[in-house]
Amino acid sequence: MALADELQKSWYGDRRPPAWTFPLAALYGGLAALRRALYRAGILRRVRLPVPVVVVGNLTAGGTGKTPLTLALVEALRRRGWQPGVVSRGYGGTQREPALLGEQPEPAVFGDEPCLIRSSGTPVAVGRDRPAAATLLVEAGCDVVIADDGLQHYRLARDVEICVVDGARRFGNGRLLPAGPLREPLSRLRQVDFRVANGAAGPDEFPMRLVGGTAVALVDGEERPLTSFAGTPVAAVAAIGHPDRFFESLRAQGLGVDGHAFPDHHAFDASDLAFAGARPLLMTDKDAIKCIRFARPGWWRAPIRAELPEAFLDALDRRLQQACSRRDR
Repeated sequence: MALADELQKSWYGDRRPPAWTFPLAALYGGLAALRRALYRAGILRRVRLPVPVVVVGNLTAGGTGKTPLTLALVEALRRRGWQPGVVSRGYGGTQREPALLGEQPEPAVFGDEPCLIRSSGTPVAVGRDRPAAATLLVEAGCDVVIADDGLQHYRLARDVEICVVDGARRFGNGRLLPAGPLREPLSRLRQVDFRVANGAAGPDEFPMRLVGGTAVALVDGEERPLTSFAGTPVAAVAAIGHPDRFFESLRAQGLGVDGHAFPDHHAFDASDLAFAGARPLLMTDKDAIKCIRFARPGWWRAPIRAELPEAFLDALDRRLQQACSRRDR
């Protein structure tokens, strides 16, 4: 964590990146450009599904709100008559072969984000071979596939690309990994169909607002307002790409938060949370999905949902209808 923390200070602060990161960034950028060129030339083959594919991803390393957006897209597309499914690599899990998730999947096997999405009742498939995993969704009756965190996974052909932008941190120093936070150069933004900003939106971006305010007990499902914890010292954990965003959202509700950040996708066990003692312990939905099997009274999750402009959702629906029309010709 120490090296990652130091790098992030240079990515999003005034500190100059370490000198050793510049040649690595040049090498990374060259290899990424070569890979994109091979796909454009058809030397590396894309796999096109018989149904439309929507890719949700970002240009920066770390969390920008892709999973809340994916869940919101699933709900919005269902309202418009679609039967969406989600495909993911299953990062953090041990599953390698393509697999459909059952009703109570194990995060250690399938990854925390796929299990969280599956808990909403959405069909989810994981696997290193994303086209093969996505095919399982089509065979299960899905008529549109959403690829979670798939912007840089070119093998699965896509009809719509959505790039999620951190409205506060934006693109940091604008450099490629590891000198900066970028997975691809900023010029890649010109190729995506939609940009969605988690927070303040810039030109040509649709705003996304994350809404919360409720705490749900892991043990018995009791619900109470987050503001009911105001005046009570609480502990909080977050193993997400940007933990401070979660801690600040709790403080905005008037809570006195003792925040404990863990690496993204951290596999929790009970000993990790012993620091909470008798204090209420708050966590994200993504973390709760991994902690519920050893949950204790006084542990709470703070669910959020993404609110999106109807104009964006209607435009996405039109793109998908057009994609279906092209396939029918």
